Amino acid sequence: MKALVTGGGGFLGKAIVRLLLQKGYQVRSFSRSHYPILEQLKVEQIVGDLADPGSVAAAVSDCDIVFHVAAKAGVWGTLDEYYRPNVLGTQNIIQACLTNRVKRLVYTSSPSVVFDGTDMEGVDESVPYPDHYHSWYPQTKAIAEQLVLEANSNKLATVALRPHLIWGPEDNHLVPRILERGRAGALRKIGQKLCLVDSVYIDNAAKAHIQVADNLDMDSHVSGKAYFIANDEPLPLWDVVNRILAADDIPPVSRSIPSNVAYTLGWLLEKIYSVFKLSGEPRMTRFVAQELSTAHWFDLSAAKKDFGYQPEVSVEEGLRRLRTWLQEESRAS
Repeated sequence: MKALVTGGGGFLGKAIVRLLLQKGYQVRSFSRSHYPILEQLKVEQIVGDLADPGSVAAAVSDCDIVFHVAAKAGVWGTLDEYYRPNVLGTQNIIQACLTNRVKRLVYTSSPSVVFDGTDMEGVDESVPYPDHYHSWYPQTKAIAEQLVLEANSNKLATVALRPHLIWGPEDNHLVPRILERGRAGALRKIGQKLCLVDSVYIDNAAKAHIQVADNLDMDSHVSGKAYFIANDEPLPLWDVVNRILAADDIPPVSRSIPSNVAYTLGWLLEKIYSVFKLSGEPRMTRFVAQELSTAHWFDLSAAKKDFGYQPEVSVEEGLRRLRTWLQEESRAS
């Protein structure tokens, strides 16, 4: 069996690649760059652009299953920067699967596709897509998720997973940003409300992809559906942030600003960055202000029932592993 993992050199993609290799799959990665770690794992690598149909077709050729993990993430940028990889790229993946008669497509989505700026407390997959988004990332991911689910047919079985706040050793996105801003004293609690949030340890997120793939087939009980994935341990948001900071011996966040002030500041900074075409990203945006001042935890009953999802690594154990990894990285640098 041969599997294609888009973004195979990324944080989640690499974890999925390792699990597939353990199961005896031949694995191919499709990314924008060549990764030495994948070379060490003897993974075939194709370098290309998701928005290029020819490159995508070559990557999908002769594969039995595709894990479409790659995406343009983040909270700031132009519509084109997000639309090309996230929407056009997904359209190209779907078309390549159909052309090459690939039978199964597992898509990595995000809970942000249904975030409407208010609390999400114990919601399940019946929660609708919102009418409006404050960031191109969730909007383009929502379009892509719908394309994937609509493509489910007797020719291609599709499923979408929505892992929330993936973290752990080798994280190159969430954990580094928290640690960097924590060291600089740049983190502020948004509002005073105690907001519970779900997160997911990297091993649990990767295993969910393998589990759902094992249950995915034409007319199977998972085909054409989306599933929330998390550690099933909702915790106060700033407790999570502070425990990640503590894993690298960084003091906890203690200062705060009102949520309405953060939202207004985000709106103002967005305007300034847009008008003056500043590089980088604003320290605050409306989307981030809403994300950091609302609850996000999910009912995982569907994933547990339909494909046996059960997080194996607890938050506590994950933090222990993260601390060990950070210490090893510090000694090696």
